[in-house]
Amino acid sequence: MSDTRVAIVTGASSGIGFGTAVKLAESGMAVLGTGRDEARLAEWSTAAREAGADPDLVATVAVDLTADDGPARVVDAAVGHWGRIDFLVNNAGVGSPKPLHETDDESLDQFLGIMLRAPFRLARDVIPHMRDGSGIVNVTSTFAVVGGLRGGAYSAAKGGLTALTSHIACQYGPLGIRCNAVAPGVTITPMVEHRLTDERFRKINTEMTPFPRLGRIEDVASTIAFLCSPGAGFINGQTIVVDGGWSSTKYLSDFALSSEWVAR
Repeated sequence: MSDTRVAIVTGASSGIGFGTAVKLAESGMAVLGTGRDEARLAEWSTAAREAGADPDLVATVAVDLTADDGPARVVDAAVGHWGRIDFLVNNAGVGSPKPLHETDDESLDQFLGIMLRAPFRLARDVIPHMRDGSGIVNVTSTFAVVGGLRGGAYSAAKGGLTALTSHIACQYGPLGIRCNAVAPGVTITPMVEHRLTDERFRKINTEMTPFPRLGRIEDVASTIAFLCSPGAGFINGQTIVVDGGWSSTKYLSDFALSSEWVAR
């Protein structure tokens, strides 16, 4: 066990977190998956074992990361199981935000609590257990890279997480602890699938992406796994955008270019 790397993945019960936790477990890491739903975490644990992970290297903890004792419970669980922490993947999040003028204080606090305050506190509690060669991956969003319609509190939280990534990379890089962000575009997950029934949302993403499909969980999970590998050992303070070119090009599909335009 002394040479086995240990990773914590938040939001492991579904979507990108689920796929990432399985992929890291497949690679031979010990993985602690966190989430609020014990039953769904059990599904991840089963999937990891079915993918060939050693049962002794798979564990879960059902926790509300916004609770006062949430981060400490996660860190204590990882150290209690395996005695070390090498990687933290801050992935847990919520979707369906509203624009600024429609956002009340309760939902603002919810978004910031889950996607900025909790990652901040988790990183703070994890770093004392990390050593040279360890790292943190923060899952942000294209909405932290470019302006996003209806982003509101979601954009604010993800933008803050991007800034936190840069700080951690600078402050703790001298200790050999790296920190990077992965910014997914629209990725087909249970949280996003229902939004693709909205024609406007679907067109904004499909007709402006210079790649013949939308993102898949595997695309993001593979990027995170790379950042947790020796191959990424000199990558620090970066944001890797996984969006098929959506945020970095002015692409419009033939369909969009040939459609009837409405005067503004």
